[in-house]
Amino acid sequence: MTPPRWLWVPAAGAVLVVVIPLLGLISSVDAAQLWPLLTSPASVTALLLSLRTAAAATALCVLLGTPLAILLARGRWFGLSVLRALVLVPLVLPPVVGGLALLTTFGRRGLLGEHLVAAGLSISYSTTAVVLAQTFVALPFLVLALEGSVRGLDRHHEETAATLGAGPWRRLTRVTLPLVAPGLLSGGVLAFARALGEFGATLTFAGSAQGRTRTLPLEIYLQRESDQDAAIALSLVLVVLATLIVGTVYARTTRSTR
Repeated sequence: MTPPRWLWVPAAGAVLVVVIPLLGLISSVDAAQLWPLLTSPASVTALLLSLRTAAAATALCVLLGTPLAILLARGRWFGLSVLRALVLVPLVLPPVVGGLALLTTFGRRGLLGEHLVAAGLSISYSTTAVVLAQTFVALPFLVLALEGSVRGLDRHHEETAATLGAGPWRRLTRVTLPLVAPGLLSGGVLAFARALGEFGATLTFAGSAQGRTRTLPLEIYLQRESDQDAAIALSLVLVVLATLIVGTVYARTTRSTR
């Protein structure tokens, strides 16, 4: 069914609100200085650190979030709605609050941190802290995407596998996970994108040590104070990466829907 034509007016306004600032950013880039700015040691180090930590955070999100999403989608126990709300809290929290929560838990004087330090393990202000901060903010994206896929799954295939003698583990690995693989992939890509752009929780919990905790968003923030052109160039890198990631998710989701 064809939508009303008047919808083009507010839709065009929405596109302009998003696209015009991006065009302004692109127009501010000096093409002659772009490559030297992007290949500076500080920029390359921050980019590589961001990619490594975001990949590690995404792996944690998949490892921990997949079982959680399945349980949330299939569970029927008391307190399920409370658990779901708690898991999704990072979606609405300011990232700096998440960083403070992590710091008061895993910091050297935190709830668990002081025991970890006594055992010779310090997490705060380390690369591990960056991964934890990124996982904290990115996990809900994977859980939401995968839970929706599991809820929309036709359980006839699993019931058929059960009647053929397949146990719970075999049904999970051979039937359920392959059927929800597009949702898992989309959730993983979104989690990676969120982890890659994380700033507030990382700065609060991990600090900004070059080569160890200074990710690309932190490098952009610091460069903004001293070198505006470098900050704009690095911002353009994040815009390109985000566009590729979101485009990939949208393309796969569209194909799955069709």
